[in-house]
Amino acid sequence: MTMTVRSYVGGRWAAPSGPTTALLHAATAEEVAVIGTDPIDLVPVLDHARSVGGPALRAMSFHERALALKALALHLNGRRDHLYELSTWTGATRRDSLVDVDGGIGVLFSYAGKGRRELPNTHVLVDGPTERLGRGGQFVGQHLYTSRRGVALQINAFNFPVWGMLEKLAPAFLAGVPTVVKPAGQTAYLTAAVVEEIVASGLLPEGSVQLVVGGTRGLLDLLAEQDTVAFTGSAGTAALLRAHPSVQHRGVRFSSEADSLNFSLLGPDVGPGSPELDLFVRQLVTEMTAKAGQKCTAIRRALVPQHLVPDVVAAVDARITGKVRVGNPASEDVTMGALVGLDHRRAVREGLEKLTQGARLVVGDPDRFEVVDADPRRGAFLPPLLLVADDPARTEPHEVEVFGPVSTVIAYRDVDHAIDLAARGRGSLVGSVVSADPDVVREVVLGVAPWHGRLLVLDQDSAAESTGHGSPLPQLVHGGPGRAGDGEELGGIRSVLHFMQRTAVQGSPRAVAAVTGTWVTGAPRRTEGEHPFRKSLADLQVGDSVTGGPRTVTLEDVDRFADLSGDRFYAHTDDDAAAANPFFEGRVAHGYFVVSLAAGLFVSPEPGPVLANYGLERLRFLTPVYPGDALTVHLTAKQISPRVDADYGEVVWDAEVLNQDGETVATYDVLTLVAKEWPR
Repeated sequence: MTMTVRSYVGGRWAAPSGPTTALLHAATAEEVAVIGTDPIDLVPVLDHARSVGGPALRAMSFHERALALKALALHLNGRRDHLYELSTWTGATRRDSLVDVDGGIGVLFSYAGKGRRELPNTHVLVDGPTERLGRGGQFVGQHLYTSRRGVALQINAFNFPVWGMLEKLAPAFLAGVPTVVKPAGQTAYLTAAVVEEIVASGLLPEGSVQLVVGGTRGLLDLLAEQDTVAFTGSAGTAALLRAHPSVQHRGVRFSSEADSLNFSLLGPDVGPGSPELDLFVRQLVTEMTAKAGQKCTAIRRALVPQHLVPDVVAAVDARITGKVRVGNPASEDVTMGALVGLDHRRAVREGLEKLTQGARLVVGDPDRFEVVDADPRRGAFLPPLLLVADDPARTEPHEVEVFGPVSTVIAYRDVDHAIDLAARGRGSLVGSVVSADPDVVREVVLGVAPWHGRLLVLDQDSAAESTGHGSPLPQLVHGGPGRAGDGEELGGIRSVLHFMQRTAVQGSPRAVAAVTGTWVTGAPRRTEGEHPFRKSLADLQVGDSVTGGPRTVTLEDVDRFADLSGDRFYAHTDDDAAAANPFFEGRVAHGYFVVSLAAGLFVSPEPGPVLANYGLERLRFLTPVYPGDALTVHLTAKQISPRVDADYGEVVWDAEVLNQDGETVATYDVLTLVAKEWPR
């Protein structure tokens, strides 16, 4: 039965109302789905996102959004078999589908974890320390991030219909910004299937995700200053979108991931029969065949020392002959499926014709090859095709991106030559260096880094755990300069901040603390009442404080700490050597003794709501402590972050240790876990 691909807009599913276009199975050319072509009324789509989705998301804290992403990931995890089945229609093998489907779900899991570990359970994100702007400390500045009041529009390519959507959705959702998805038509049925699961689950607020399938003419005309666009596709289309008046004159944030002639370099230290040569060949063949080479991160240029070109070509040929089976992606014997469709195969052939003007085909024949369990006349099949550029200076291998199972071997003379060749791609998403020589690795990485968004170093040490050249990871940025679009996606919390506005707030410490929900130096402290360690999260407030001390440090304290810790650094144990140090006047107390002493001054030792201390942050020792100094500590509740799904939360305490002259000896944050409720 042919699937009708529907849009999800304004809280309802909408089938095409006018003419439709048939979508064909990549391997069999059977009709599998239809999509509409008439333009969709986009005004209510954006209005729904701004008026319904945005407020609902902003009402949730970072942790609540993170938990929703985790729940969605678990839900989709249980629906993978259905998505795998649809994925075969795109020409994807089971392995390809794992990368797309499981990879997309993995991004949701990753951002769910990062949202809870790295973001507070609040609605505002404080950025960096408070800046003191006045002498008296009563005029300060603080940077903070808030959710933008617009829409995150994603315009996606055909090759990763699941991952491409979810990797953009996760950070926007975590930032509190609703998403409108515009998938590529060829594989829109798979994207729609995921959105159907999202809507049916009820796990995300209404309006936080909408799907627009079909004609979208005029969509960018409707975008305004608070909106963002994330585009994946050709450099030509990216240039047109970047030049749109909404981007140029209304300040719409635009990022793109476009063409990329990625390189992989085999180091000059590698010899025939070495493990690194085998790693290089394995990786190259994998990148040529995964998703039939339809990956923006695939290796397009293999940079090889001149004398190893014959060895590499022979090894690639042998591995393709022995390991690669082209055919119906649903067949267990097939390791490489079809291109997405016959039109795209035609485009790949045209690109190959241009590329062969500067390189010769040495492995594979686009006109004669075996196809498993499919009719090669109907399916969009091509074999892996390896070329060699006899003249590395030819422009074609560095200019023509053939978006299919095609790669070109390019010989280099030395490392400087290889670096120059890599840069001729004019900006790429990823490059890789396969070498066991750290000096080679350092020279290549530093030489090509300005032209690349990500670099993989592959050797025997990393091979067993490496995710490979072509695998973007949610923890690392995905994007590249120049021709690659000059955009960035993923990269952990970095991509979340892309959908938020950073603002500098100036004012009194009291005012800044009120805005951010975080205590800052100079804001009022509350010292009356019971010790703050006796308060559960239900009673504890930002600004609750306790002062401990003074406690006089003795020479005996310093000696005993040296004995107990084993830290006999001369500044703590040798009068003459300490006095000769330009920073000290004589023997000084250990910094960690000062921290330990301070803890003894501020703790309330009885069992209570404070369950555990799990670390210190921002520890700085500012003034030496000498025997005879009397220390006092102020401990103040700085930030309170209850966990949504637990009976405790995190509390960050500001600790300041001073000597008898009022000089600050040490500052740091104490991290604790505190119960939400505690019996009295």
